[in-house]
Amino acid sequence: MTYKVRLICLKCSPILIFLLFFQPVFSQYDFGQVDQMLQQNQKALGKEFVALVWKDGKLIYQKEMGDFNAKTPAPIASCSKWLTAALVMTFVDEGKISLDDKVTKYLPIFGKYMKGYITIRNCLSHTTGVQAESGSLMRIVSRKKFETLEEEVNYFATKREITSNPGTEFFYSNVGMDIAGRVLEVVSRKTFDRLMLERIFRPLKMKNSSFSVYDNSAVNPSGGAQSSANDYLNFLIMILNKGMFNGKRILSEKAIAEMGKAQFPDLPVKYTPKVAEGYHYGLGEWILESDSKGNTTVMSSPGLFGTWPYVDLCRDYAAIFFVKSLLNEEKKELYLQFKESIDGQIPKKCE
Repeated sequence: MTYKVRLICLKCSPILIFLLFFQPVFSQYDFGQVDQMLQQNQKALGKEFVALVWKDGKLIYQKEMGDFNAKTPAPIASCSKWLTAALVMTFVDEGKISLDDKVTKYLPIFGKYMKGYITIRNCLSHTTGVQAESGSLMRIVSRKKFETLEEEVNYFATKREITSNPGTEFFYSNVGMDIAGRVLEVVSRKTFDRLMLERIFRPLKMKNSSFSVYDNSAVNPSGGAQSSANDYLNFLIMILNKGMFNGKRILSEKAIAEMGKAQFPDLPVKYTPKVAEGYHYGLGEWILESDSKGNTTVMSSPGLFGTWPYVDLCRDYAAIFFVKSLLNEEKKELYLQFKESIDGQIPKKCE
């Protein structure tokens, strides 16, 4: 009897050692305050959402509410802009285009209508000076009349007025991203959605993500993506890891740094969505926080539908709050409460 007990204990001890070794990892964070905050604001946030936090190579927080999980695809609206900027930067990395190229190099029609000084950098930073609708609903409705991205961008060139010189004022809109997307089509002789699949979605294992359309309308680089919380988190992990994902380089460190740099911080702001008021803009992403030296430490690209992804370089983590249904832009304070609750468990590494 004694021998049997001793044998059982010997068999159990490796398991106990294993569990004791990993116990500090599992108990390192206490996200009870995050759970409480989400529960208290469930009505305001919608009944179906997912919250994910990634740090040190693993998920450290996951919350799924309603009939919705981290694999469920949904429209992500302006979160698409971050993806589009990253796609453009793959071409910059390869030397096929330059951020300071004038779009007329690829789209000569812009030169014929007094828009010859717009650069690709202007397109990715909302400083083209081309007239745009400020209302989100109006932008969505107006796009339905175009069957191709080429048709839409040609309309920008021929029918939209120049309201300011390129690079002289900030006006958040869909115009620039769509022009940049069309430039990529011309350079590569491939459709925008195919380029995104080949260069971003497949390498990042974003299997539930797409820019494809099924209603005969134009592909929408500025706001037409569908994705899932898991998929978009992979993109954020790549940003967090300075362009690397699963040991493969997707973007150069230089490209990641350029995207996160405030492009025109001193320009007058003519229009910005309420969820991003007070923030500077990089290339496809908002700059939420900077350190004492002016280096970007927190960046994001929130969408009209309520999805809010961000990367915190100072605390070395990525997070996404992903929703299924439309939320209004007034939810900014709730997003910030979510981040503050997460930050309370993760110390800063910079000042």
